[in-house]
Amino acid sequence: MFIKETTKGMRDILPAESEIREYLLTKLKKTYASFGFSQIETPAVEHIENLTSKQGGENEKLIFKILKRGEKLSESASGSNVDDLVDSGLRYDLTVPLSRYYSNNAANLSLPFKAMQIGPVWRADRPQKGRFRQFTQCDIDILGDASNAAEIELITATSTFLESVGVGGCTVMINDRRILAAMARASGFSEDQFGLVFIILDKYDKIGEAGIEKELLEAGYAPECVAKYMEIFRGSLSATDRFAYLEDVLGDAIEEGVVANIKEIVEAVAVISEGRFNLEFDVTLVRGMGYYTGTIFEIKSEDFKGSSIAGGGRYDNMIGNFTGQKTCACGFSIGFERIVGALLEKGFKPSDRAEKTAVLYDKRLGATELAMMQKKAMEYRNAGRIILVQKMNKNVGFQKQKLEADGYTKFVDVRYPDEISKLDNI
Repeated sequence: MFIKETTKGMRDILPAESEIREYLLTKLKKTYASFGFSQIETPAVEHIENLTSKQGGENEKLIFKILKRGEKLSESASGSNVDDLVDSGLRYDLTVPLSRYYSNNAANLSLPFKAMQIGPVWRADRPQKGRFRQFTQCDIDILGDASNAAEIELITATSTFLESVGVGGCTVMINDRRILAAMARASGFSEDQFGLVFIILDKYDKIGEAGIEKELLEAGYAPECVAKYMEIFRGSLSATDRFAYLEDVLGDAIEEGVVANIKEIVEAVAVISEGRFNLEFDVTLVRGMGYYTGTIFEIKSEDFKGSSIAGGGRYDNMIGNFTGQKTCACGFSIGFERIVGALLEKGFKPSDRAEKTAVLYDKRLGATELAMMQKKAMEYRNAGRIILVQKMNKNVGFQKQKLEADGYTKFVDVRYPDEISKLDNI
């Protein structure tokens, strides 16, 4: 017996949503191409070794694993470890595949290389409202540029796209993983404790300063380390010149030039944007992906109740894991599905969509009349119009209602052969 429902966590996309998705993708590709990004494609399936390289954080627990095939599967079936049966998996993001792609094709690519990649990814997550196991990611990355020109362009390009599709009230939050590490280091935490400190700090929006201090103490960290950390943290939030404060209080705990680098990015984006979007230094921004090595950023929007709709950062070590040579890399990804969902709820209609006309003909008309109608319809289609020629249903009112939901705004009813002339001027 066949099952009509989709597999758990997957979904069908209806025409109204599909139209919005295509509209956004067209805008996105046009915007990113104007900045010089080249579109690439990578396979949906990657070697399991690449996907489990400890670079994807929690996502590595959500891999859809693919069994070996044929004789290889039979040979491994007697093993006691389930992972012995697996040799590949569905990609959980586009960054790991991009790193493999670049390491495999670098000789044929320009340097720096500016990549635009759009495609589905899969995560064996628990499905819930707005969260699916298959979803589309839209990434731009700059590989081979160690300067902050990469961050500046990524932030500008992403913000420009969001502005072009009417996402309002955008604020870009920026931080640096090296600043986070320096704050922990200057407070006396050991390197192996940084990870949990970051996880607790990432809860700031939910638990506040008091909650962070409480959780750090409950984690068993030395009270003097926690006290020093909270002192630095509070100072970084309240200082008039936050950059000068951090450079002073962190001292030798931070690499030279890191704070100045963030300041340069903030100032440059302010000049480029001319106030169209805000860029703020946020010392509480963490981002969970384990492969980030430097600058990290997110975009929040008033249209999305202040939650994140885009994120990214610098990951200078990932490609080197494939090639053995360090290659600087920085990327930004938008929350494509969240934007689509919000526009659907608003009843959004693409502003540049072509008028859609439906020609509905009576079932009594024969093949000759249908050929005449299609011939006239082709003249309009060749001129760029959208013309649907469809047999009239018994309940034509309901039929038109469904077509209107699909974006058709004009209807021509043809019940008799002599009414085909209605198509002469539509």
